[in-house]
Amino acid sequence: MTIPPTLDALLPEDVAKKAETTGIAKAQRDPMTLLALSVLAGAFIALGAMFSTLVATGLEGELPFGLARLIPALAFSLGLILVVVCGAELFTGDVLMTIAWASGRLTLGDMLRAWALILAGNLVGAVGTAVLVYISGHWLMADMQVGVQAVKIAAAKASLPVGMAFWRGVLCNVLVCLAVWGSLAARSVTDKILVVILPVTAFVAAGFEHSVANFYYLTLGWLLRLLSPSEFLMLLSQEEIATGAISARHVLPTQAAVISGNLVGGACLVALTYWLAYLRPRRALPVAPVAIAAEDQTPRRNNPG
Repeated sequence: MTIPPTLDALLPEDVAKKAETTGIAKAQRDPMTLLALSVLAGAFIALGAMFSTLVATGLEGELPFGLARLIPALAFSLGLILVVVCGAELFTGDVLMTIAWASGRLTLGDMLRAWALILAGNLVGAVGTAVLVYISGHWLMADMQVGVQAVKIAAAKASLPVGMAFWRGVLCNVLVCLAVWGSLAARSVTDKILVVILPVTAFVAAGFEHSVANFYYLTLGWLLRLLSPSEFLMLLSQEEIATGAISARHVLPTQAAVISGNLVGGACLVALTYWLAYLRPRRALPVAPVAIAAEDQTPRRNNPG
């Protein structure tokens, strides 16, 4: 019997199995393919961050606080939509391959190798996009206010205490991995887009920390701080932005905390939780003997009629 095609979303248990097999396939890709796809993912997330920065410019003080946070967050969802729909390897989503490791179908070495390559490619893609955005002069828009907004975002991220950066990284990747998890259940491109938008919007609006997005934000902020004309630097001083925080001394420990938080949030709070729910080994339940009713035990007589 042939099962007709359906547009119904996959059930959660089927999503867990799909995440497991997908994680194995990702980890077994050859290094060049994995690196190329991860560079694309870094660029996609950077483009979402660029769009979000542009949309955020000028909103502060003009709209209620929540609405001013919501609109740029919606714009940022472009990045993960491109990753999910166009195909790319993003570190924060690929920590879900932990579910395949927990099932014993993926070795720790293969998983760590894949993560290292993906994170390195994401870094190259995000940093390269930041360089292109700087060279393009995009930051000059709105009388250089787009650039001011970019530096303001970078300075805020670089100034975070390490502990706060870690927990914001945890919460961020819970939402990102739930978005990716939901996209695995989708049957169409439209489904994938819809399921991604709200979790991504939520983490950006809430101010949580995404390591790959930060590669872009911090790089662009550093370039604008060091290589911009004096007129732009005067605007930064008028805004009283603490640009001194955008330095290796502040950025490296903060980013290490964000990456660690992203790993814990996605691998432990999403992947391993779903593994416990659906894929952990289970003992076979004993089969209870079927009781036979007394009337069934009595030999039946043929009806003489």
